[in-house]
Amino acid sequence: MPLETVLNHPEIFTHAESKAGVIENAPEEREISLLEITALLWRGRKIIVRFVLAAAVLAAAAVFVVMKPMYTSQATFLPPQNVPGAGGMAQLAASQLGSLGAVGALTGLKSPADIYIGLLGSRTIADKLIKRFDLQKVYDRKKISDTVKVLKGRSTFATGKDTLITINVEDHDAKRAADLANGYLDALYEQNGRLALTEASQRRLFFGDQLEREKNALADAEVELKKTEEQTGLISPGGQAQAEIDSIVQIRAQISSRQIQLSALKQAATDQNPEVVRLQTQIDGLEQQLQRLQNDSGNRQSINVLPSTAKVPELALEYVRKEREVKYHEVLFALIAKQYESARLDESRETPLLQVVDRAVVPDKRSGPPKALILIGSCLLGFLLGCGWLLLMPALGTLRQDWAKVTAP
Repeated sequence: MPLETVLNHPEIFTHAESKAGVIENAPEEREISLLEITALLWRGRKIIVRFVLAAAVLAAAAVFVVMKPMYTSQATFLPPQNVPGAGGMAQLAASQLGSLGAVGALTGLKSPADIYIGLLGSRTIADKLIKRFDLQKVYDRKKISDTVKVLKGRSTFATGKDTLITINVEDHDAKRAADLANGYLDALYEQNGRLALTEASQRRLFFGDQLEREKNALADAEVELKKTEEQTGLISPGGQAQAEIDSIVQIRAQISSRQIQLSALKQAATDQNPEVVRLQTQIDGLEQQLQRLQNDSGNRQSINVLPSTAKVPELALEYVRKEREVKYHEVLFALIAKQYESARLDESRETPLLQVVDRAVVPDKRSGPPKALILIGSCLLGFLLGCGWLLLMPALGTLRQDWAKVTAP
């Protein structure tokens, strides 16, 4: 029996027939063909048109009134592909630690660009941008974590076959979109320099710490010498004492300098390394020579023709010792300073440099929302809702009538 007859003339069924056979025969009597569905939708085309128009009007109101325009700004840079070493020691460290560009090969990443894309999406850079542009207020978020989610949702980072990395940032304000894209570049440059812990940068940090300590030690020694001058009235020691001072100072300074070099070398090499063995041997020899110079023994070897410090007049002895400490720290300070400058120059050559290809500019066209797609989608949604209304409402009405007949006394 056609669906139209069932819907328009439900009274053809008696109460007894309804109880006896409606439920059992319902599947066979309610079979609907594609032609019947098409005819039903055609008859209700006006209803479908109303749904489509209503959805289109609502979508248009949302697009043109509620939704704000979105602008996208793009910045592009070229990540460093490789970093030259700074001598044999740097090559050893690079093989163990590597720079940011070499880490990719050690960890199996496809290219160094993967590392920089990861840095761009880090929480540290996001926090810097949030603080710099006051994005909590801009995005109207109370929590920083929510602000980070919004920022990451509006930021995309991608790389192509040309290895260039593009930074795309969306924002309702065109200028702020460009500023955020360039802000990513600035934050990444700062983060890149901080994380570029190559062997040279480690040596630079080590020698910088030693240089600061030696500077303080030299200042203390100069103060002690000044106090001795005021107490003894001496300004300079005799010629023999001066020669004694110079010999001991030079050897002590050479020992300390080589010990510092050895400590820096051991950060990236083992005790069996030839350079480590060579430095240790030199240190042992210099310590033996220093011990011979400082002994108050009269039996000196041919290379040590200087008199013992015990033969220096008692009043000048204290001054000699204080001046010896000052000269020792002066020589050691100069040696460490040379090592520090060498490491600093090596670090400047090893630090990966970001090459900015295009800085972001203020976009002059909107990138969203996609008005045409939204309107087309809303019309399609309205059409589907209209069809669903025509197909479901009669069926629901029939079910209510059947239920009422079955439950009637």
